[in-house]
Amino acid sequence: MQYERRHKMRTRNRSGGIVKKQPQQRIDQSKIERAAYVLKAVAHPVRISIIDILDQSDKLSVTELQELLGIEQSLLSHHLSNLRDKGILTTQRDGKNVYYSLTDRTITGIIDCINGCKAF
Repeated sequence: MQYERRHKMRTRNRSGGIVKKQPQQRIDQSKIERAAYVLKAVAHPVRISIIDILDQSDKLSVTELQELLGIEQSLLSHHLSNLRDKGILTTQRDGKNVYYSLTDRTITGIIDCINGCKAF
């Protein structure tokens, strides 16, 4: 006989007592490793801001991002390179301008999580 109580599975033994099931890893190991890799890459206020801003636009140039963030171009370039190298951003050149966009918009779930978290 099994029943669920607050998302914890429990079973009854032969004498009717409750036996807790051992916790199991719910996430595939490769997904955990990828998540840790991405979280480490975005673990900086400027990088989180870049992701948030790019989520609101199709693509933005370095100059546009610099104006929106109000930081030096060299610092912005450092963070953009880091995010691009980790596969979070993609670039598109148009003449002298380089435009950045998100490779996968599901990364913005991190922003939603931050906004919805009461601990922050």
